[in-house]
Amino acid sequence: MKERLYSPTALAEYLDVPVKTVYRWNHTGTGPKAHRVGRHVRYRPADVEAWLSRQSGAAA
Repeated sequence: MKERLYSPTALAEYLDVPVKTVYRWNHTGTGPKAHRVGRHVRYRPADVEAWLSRQSGAAA
């Protein structure tokens, strides 16, 4: 079974942040790696988890 990709809205819900924050991260390149699927932006769960791990390491 293929892994399910996050939409910006689903990612915002998962991280408990505003959707606007997810779009800002994408625009500035500071958030998880985004992928274009047609005209849609999607996020791989593995990329999100890797980004979260890097964020945790940067705070320490």
